Amino acid sequence: MDLKEFQNTVYPLKDKLFRFAKRFLDHTEEAEDVVQEVFIRLWNRRDKLDEYRSVEALAMITTKNMCLDKIKAKRYPVENLENHRLFLENIPGETRADYSDLIFGVKQAMKTLPEIQQTIIHLRDIEGYEYEEIAEIVDMNENAIRVALSRARKRIRELLTNTNVYEYQRN
Repeated sequence: MDLKEFQNTVYPLKDKLFRFAKRFLDHTEEAEDVVQEVFIRLWNRRDKLDEYRSVEALAMITTKNMCLDKIKAKRYPVENLENHRLFLENIPGETRADYSDLIFGVKQAMKTLPEIQQTIIHLRDIEGYEYEEIAEIVDMNENAIRVALSRARKRIRELLTNTNVYEYQRN
């Protein structure tokens, strides 16, 4: 793979990889460093990238593993939802606070999920991956992914519903 082909294939993944890394690390600089390191590793393996069925899946797996290594090595706290500023920028000012509260609630609810469910819900609902691609990234079968995603969504829905009911009962 030459430079031009690498730029066309791998470079467009930059934002996805960054959001994915930031979900694990919640440190912008660390996430940027991980993405840069992933690009270097992929560049060093550029002659063998054609052997992989999906370069994108390889990049996501590499990013995940590097983030987990960083967490273990440096003992960073893991945050489970990416920065939501881009989402909030498109919301009118009067409803922005409501969405901010909702996003905070989802973020808190996601913290209660097992790590694999957090990863699956991030890949499916935030990054938009298909079940087959998620299966390859997390090394699970598609049915198990569907079940885990369903349980994760149900748990988040329950927590948000209970929180809202509780808030209304206090007032």
